[in-house]
Amino acid sequence: MYLVAGLGNPGRQYDMTRHNIGFVVIDYLADKLGIKVKKLKFKAIYGEGTIGSEKVILAKPQTYMNLSGESVREFANFYKIPNENIIIIHDDISLSAGRLRIREKGSAGGHNGLKSIIYQLSSDEFVRIKIGVGAPQNKDYELADYVLGRFTKEEIPVLEESIKKAAESVEEIIKNGAQSAMNKFNC
Repeated sequence: MYLVAGLGNPGRQYDMTRHNIGFVVIDYLADKLGIKVKKLKFKAIYGEGTIGSEKVILAKPQTYMNLSGESVREFANFYKIPNENIIIIHDDISLSAGRLRIREKGSAGGHNGLKSIIYQLSSDEFVRIKIGVGAPQNKDYELADYVLGRFTKEEIPVLEESIKKAAESVEEIIKNGAQSAMNKFNC
């Protein structure tokens, strides 16, 4: 069994913000696979289905970004999901808009959602799919305002493509492993 958690913040005011790209990928993947993400449990909205022959939980933690690990830990503990079968999808300001980077482990890199997950799992060994959202051009720009801001008209087509690729990379990870996905999708 796999847990695929897209990170974001609940509430309409956060829809389509840079920080919520993980939620967008979960919605896209759920639609593609015919999985209804409507159940509420373990501080998340989630749905269950299959990818290949594997059972999969698609989850959108509702704890706000900084406490995402609580939800991930509760799913992992209840379903006995090993860390290597946890896939986290999140925004990354260190990557230009639309770039994808898959990693099997690593630090939080300043991302509060990842910090929470690492803390709650007592491990940094879980797969993460990082989606580049770029960084603010103005160095004086408040980072929180930037990641909670919406994409520009120019960024939307690029990000639509990266959302599709992120969903494909989830399927590749589950069917053929993280290394195969890294070879195909890291750019």
